[in-house]
Amino acid sequence: MKIIRRKDELRALTRAWHRAGETIGVVPTMGALHAGHLSLVEAARAGTDRVIVTLFVNPRQFNSPADLARYPRTEDSDAEKLAPYGVEVLYVPDPDQVYPEGFATTVSVTGVSEGLCGAARPGHFDGVATVVTKLLLQTDADRAYFGEKDYQQLQVVRRLVADLDLKTDIVPCPTIRETDGLAMSSRNQRLDDRGRTMAPEILRVLESAAGAIAQGADPAQVLDVARDDLARAGFDAVDYLDLRGDPDLAPLTCYDRPARLFVAAALDGVRLIDNLPVPPRRG
Repeated sequence: MKIIRRKDELRALTRAWHRAGETIGVVPTMGALHAGHLSLVEAARAGTDRVIVTLFVNPRQFNSPADLARYPRTEDSDAEKLAPYGVEVLYVPDPDQVYPEGFATTVSVTGVSEGLCGAARPGHFDGVATVVTKLLLQTDADRAYFGEKDYQQLQVVRRLVADLDLKTDIVPCPTIRETDGLAMSSRNQRLDDRGRTMAPEILRVLESAAGAIAQGADPAQVLDVARDDLARAGFDAVDYLDLRGDPDLAPLTCYDRPARLFVAAALDGVRLIDNLPVPPRRG
């Protein structure tokens, strides 16, 4: 695996691959890789001829300087984790390769970016959309792989690719969970032992709520109960617990079309997110 830091060097390589008729898959990451990321790499390896993993801690998608400062930087261990997967390139762009001096452009996606994390983290999805656009162009990828755990992000990326006529196909991959059900996330490293024991309750609450809605219960009442359940389980605060249409993410007051439940809740000062599809209505 080659580590590349300059976009010109990367483009010379990708041009040669495409001239040879090979397809390119990219897995965009901010590092601190875990099994969820590696499942995306496996999907890219199975679906394309050449695989690039990007590692860039994007300052424009952090609302808090302190949160940005705390984000783990683990390039060496990330490279070790990728070694068995046959990745051709780990692209770790220098900051000026992404945001050169005088950079003045923002990619902003409306609609699917509104509400949920878009409301709780103003400007976050502008940062995501901008950096993903740049990484897709710099890697010249035919396919890009994103996990469904960040489902709103996935829909933002799908929208920008369609709207900007980018050539990259966006491939969604299922959420990877720990054995106790907690969705894998780099942020999980910041939970203390007590918090790590409590965190899987977030999935139990989602599953219970999704089941009740599928059985015909009133969504508003179900969500009120679910918020109380999270508070009783020890979560510090619930940013949101919403029922949204899928894939447009429009707020729903009744379950009359495909939908997902979305949650963001804080535990030990660590913000955890998860989502779950609502099963088809029963009966």
